[in-house]
Amino acid sequence: MTMHPINRRRFLRDYGLPAAAAPFLFGLPSVSGAVLDPAPRRLIIVFSPNGIVPDALWPDQPGPIDKFKPILEPLEAFRTRVSTLRGVCNRVRGLGDGHMRGMSCLLTGNELFPGNIVGGGGTTPAGWAKSLSIDQHIKNLLQQDEQTRTRFGSLEFGVAVPNRADTWTRMCYAGPNQPVAPISDPRQMVDKLYGEVKDKQSLLSIVDGVKDDLKRVSGRLSPEDRELLERHLELVADMQAKLELADANDSRHHPVPDIDPEIELVNDNTPQVSRVQLDLVVSALANNMARVSTVQYMRSVGMARMKWLDVEEGHHSLSHEPDNNQDARDKLIRINRWFAGEIAYLAKQLADTPEPGGVGGSMLDNTLIVWTNELGKGNNHTMNDIPFVLIGGENLGVQQGRAVSFEPNVTHNRLLMALAGAMGHELDHFGLERLCQGGALDLA
Repeated sequence: MTMHPINRRRFLRDYGLPAAAAPFLFGLPSVSGAVLDPAPRRLIIVFSPNGIVPDALWPDQPGPIDKFKPILEPLEAFRTRVSTLRGVCNRVRGLGDGHMRGMSCLLTGNELFPGNIVGGGGTTPAGWAKSLSIDQHIKNLLQQDEQTRTRFGSLEFGVAVPNRADTWTRMCYAGPNQPVAPISDPRQMVDKLYGEVKDKQSLLSIVDGVKDDLKRVSGRLSPEDRELLERHLELVADMQAKLELADANDSRHHPVPDIDPEIELVNDNTPQVSRVQLDLVVSALANNMARVSTVQYMRSVGMARMKWLDVEEGHHSLSHEPDNNQDARDKLIRINRWFAGEIAYLAKQLADTPEPGGVGGSMLDNTLIVWTNELGKGNNHTMNDIPFVLIGGENLGVQQGRAVSFEPNVTHNRLLMALAGAMGHELDHFGLERLCQGGALDLA
């Protein structure tokens, strides 16, 4: 289906619309004149740090998943739309400690340059990654095609990522030595997406200022676009309420982490900020501002104290406790269940949003969520069995509702290649070519 293109500047002029209305309209096919993609493909990569508790995440045996282990229980409503991939290993070696390579080699599949960042355990100092990350590579491929090109290509969200730049805080790379910083302040992301936001100025004022204007031109939109615009405005209004709640809960009166006290204050408003960021992910993808997104929770070696979970200890310290420390184990399960709950919220928002353009189905059908970590287990720094949990994306050729166990183990480079394939681009290799033998993993 092809819509007749509308001159954007003339559209604003003829209907007397303010420039603030543009971001709410120009992603809609009725206005943009875009060729509707009957099978749009989207990718969201979600990162959480410091390893997992393996026997509380992995299903007992491969095959159909009948019951989730404790960490994945928040995703129960999507059990038939979830797959777990066990036996995927980060085989990238070279400079830097396990956390550094786990984080900055996670999406690049490549080694770190020599540098001056000193890791733990007396490892050789290292710098940034030697090549771009898979999310940026996929973005570049999509941006080359007029049908899949979007305003931003990709969007990088952060939640409680500290204000610093090193290999423990960066997983996305635009190229060699080109780390991409996630945006952790929702207001900065709103400003990037919609503009017109200055300091603490109300996000809702944007909606209030253009609501009547948008209603006036809604007759020019297709029924599907009218419904999407209405949902979009409701979502933005809801985000304002969450931002106000996050401000009210922005307390710093709890203990400061043991490391980086000047730059790693972890606020009690993290849960509210998380929901706003996830809402913005859905909003931006629904409005076709991007087809690739990453959401980074905190950082590798991060010492977040998650008081909203009644966890006072720093996350990284807990992850180093021995397996027989039942209290630490219980808290680590609680932490990772919270991450799973946030992903379940993201999946529900996508599942509840009809695919724009009236092509049928929900956004989750055409969106693959990948939840991952830099380590397989925190207290031994293993990069074997890196947790990869896939949600949704059935229309991308991903078979769901199953536990997969790769025997023998496979390199995570092959999974990165498979993600590109799911997004419509077959790759001969990605990252270190020697780690790509066997080709892309078969997700179908």
